[in-house]
Amino acid sequence: MSGAASIFVSGIGWTLLHFVWQGLVLGVATALALWAMRGAAPRLRYTVACTALLLCVAWPALTLHGRLQQHAAAASTWSAPSGLAANAVEQAGLMGMLQANLIWIVALWAVCAAVLALRMALGLVWVSRTTQLHASNAQWQAKLSRMARDAGITRHVSLRVVANLSSPVTAGWLRPVVLLPACLLTGMPPELLNALLAHELAHVRRFDYLVNLGQNVVETLLFYHPAVWWISGQIRVEREKIADDIAAGQIGERKRLALALSELEKMQFSSHHLAIAASGGELMNRIRRLVRPDKQALNWKAALPVLALVASGATMFATASTDVAPSTHTRAVVEFSSCRKPAWPAAALAAEQTGVVTLSFLVTTEGVSQQSTVVKSSGAPLLDEAARTAIALCKFRPASENGKPIASWVEIQYVWTLE
Repeated sequence: MSGAASIFVSGIGWTLLHFVWQGLVLGVATALALWAMRGAAPRLRYTVACTALLLCVAWPALTLHGRLQQHAAAASTWSAPSGLAANAVEQAGLMGMLQANLIWIVALWAVCAAVLALRMALGLVWVSRTTQLHASNAQWQAKLSRMARDAGITRHVSLRVVANLSSPVTAGWLRPVVLLPACLLTGMPPELLNALLAHELAHVRRFDYLVNLGQNVVETLLFYHPAVWWISGQIRVEREKIADDIAAGQIGERKRLALALSELEKMQFSSHHLAIAASGGELMNRIRRLVRPDKQALNWKAALPVLALVASGATMFATASTDVAPSTHTRAVVEFSSCRKPAWPAAALAAEQTGVVTLSFLVTTEGVSQQSTVVKSSGAPLLDEAARTAIALCKFRPASENGKPIASWVEIQYVWTLE
């Protein structure tokens, strides 16, 4: 593996490992915030959960950026050639074991993420094919279009009747479509079906399908952390409550929507992960909430947990920036004044061989080269060996972490050129 690829894999690996505790911190902070806001409106709780999920992406992204910047800043030079501080650090215990197996950790993560990405792609294909293969119903299409206009939706909302579906599903955002189960056309009174369609139109109005796709991307990338799934689940719960409130306001009857959901609950329904369905978000709790709405704490105090979560996120960003700042870590640097310049091998000189060789040296805390290897050959083995042997005898200034010397690998390029 090349030096750049090794650094990138190391950065991803340590970012994934650090998110284990980062995700725990965000999960606990979100749980406390939502608990403090248990009487607040669903829109505020939804904002908190979405903010937390964004932090779940932004924090590791900042960590990865900082690590890559750290390696980029750790370049050492010798005239024209340059060396890059390697990502491998010799450590004992758990950290050393993790470092030694980073490539396998990243490989396993990549395989699992690819499987989940394939699953998401198949879901998108299913939605697309279902939309194209099923016909509409002129009567209900007209009703849906009229309801969409009344809800202030300027985009055209299509309707498709699907035989093997038992719950309404909303898909798409530029060209939204509502997939309506055929069994509901005959098995549910029109006024109740209107209530379910109003709920689906609330999702269309809020572009919830697009947000849900973003959630699926985050769940795919950070699938291994339970906090991500829990936070994403809270987003879906609050989103359904918001859509219920909008739909109840549009039809003018909360109990009618509750009755429609109750009838839907009696059916054997399923919802698609990439779509927004009326069956989501703890259905029985939603029914009870519609029948007996909780008193909402709609005062300024309800926004305090939101501010606290944002402030904690900003503090975490500042801490992460400090942790990965190049100033806390110094690279190993070769002291060329302590050794002789590599001598040309007679055979290589006679053949006028030239080139650039990339070498890697394991530098101990005493500044001595303990191991060395050729990372990239110059094309002339004699020149490679001559440079490796000569530079290995040099004295190094060891790398340090927070002022403490550490063993580390350093890559150095040496240019063989004829004057």
